[in-house]
Amino acid sequence: MCALLRYKAALITFLLAAPAVAQAERVAGAQLPDDSRRIEANRYRIEKNYADTLKYFRTVYPPGKYPRRPIVNQPGIKAVHIENPAPRPGGWDGLNVYELRGETRVFVLVAPEKEQEKEKSGRRK
Repeated sequence: MCALLRYKAALITFLLAAPAVAQAERVAGAQLPDDSRRIEANRYRIEKNYADTLKYFRTVYPPGKYPRRPIVNQPGIKAVHIENPAPRPGGWDGLNVYELRGETRVFVLVAPEKEQEKEKSGRRK
C-alpha cells in the first residue's frame, strides 16, 4: 500500500511539473528560462539575477559540453559567452549572458545559413 501511495505522489508531482518544463522558450533551438521576455530580435530580459541565470544555463548546457568564456568583467557589467560546439545553419551558435544596470539579459547568436543554400533560394525566386 505504501509503495502505491509513493507512486501516486511521484506521478502527481511529475504531472504538475511537466507544464513548467514544456513552457521553456526556445530561440533558434536554444532553451531559455521560463521567465524570459523578448526585448528585440534574439535579445531577452531574464527576471532572475545574473548568478541564478548562469546556474540555469549550467544545468541546461553543461560546461563540459558547452564551453564558456568571459566576455567582460567591469564594475556594473558582467558577461559570459556560452558556445554551441555543433551549431546548425539557422540554429544557435552561442549565447551571451550579461548583466547591465542590474538587469540580466541573454543575446542568442544565430549561426549563418550556408552560402550554397542562400544561392539556391535566390535562384528559385
